Amino acid sequence: MSRSIAADTLGLKMLQALKALPVPRDTANIIDMPEERVLKEGDPAPEIRLQDDEGKQFELSKLRGKNVVLYFYPKANTSGCTVESKEFSGSAPQFAKYNAVIVGVSPDKVDAQCKFKSKYKFPFSLLADADHKTAEEYGVWKQKSMYGHKYMGIERSTFLIGADGKIRKVFSKVKPAGHAAEVLDALSSNQSK
Repeated sequence: MSRSIAADTLGLKMLQALKALPVPRDTANIIDMPEERVLKEGDPAPEIRLQDDEGKQFELSKLRGKNVVLYFYPKANTSGCTVESKEFSGSAPQFAKYNAVIVGVSPDKVDAQCKFKSKYKFPFSLLADADHKTAEEYGVWKQKSMYGHKYMGIERSTFLIGADGKIRKVFSKVKPAGHAAEVLDALSSNQSK
């Protein structure tokens, strides 16, 4: 057998062996991951149609005419998400002065959102994005890493959406503590323009 034929045969056998190996789930998610979307100020906010914490249908477009604080958090009832949500809750009266509605979104199911809301008595809707399609639309479903393990999840982010349905400000990779005050400052300065 000539040397090039042997190399081709060996290469083909290696390729077939590699194809037969199982692909780790996180690698498969990365391979099949849709192109990353980046929303910026001035872009129209993508429509959202999800179930809220009561199992009712929520549609973002029904809030047209109001400012919307749309915050994405990784998981209900975890320490960072609780801090962030409680701060938004405590600041809700100040946000209302600017005709703003607060809406939280995570990949949790409706029952988890319901428990989280009732435990802390949040005065705003929490949306269940269990299939993370809305997070993908908003460009916040990202590869993350913890202790060397890579996985897909929410990058904590907030979108300040104007009454006209356009994004006024994007807050990416936010820290939970103090974030509500940061968004409130942005909302008040945006109103004075």
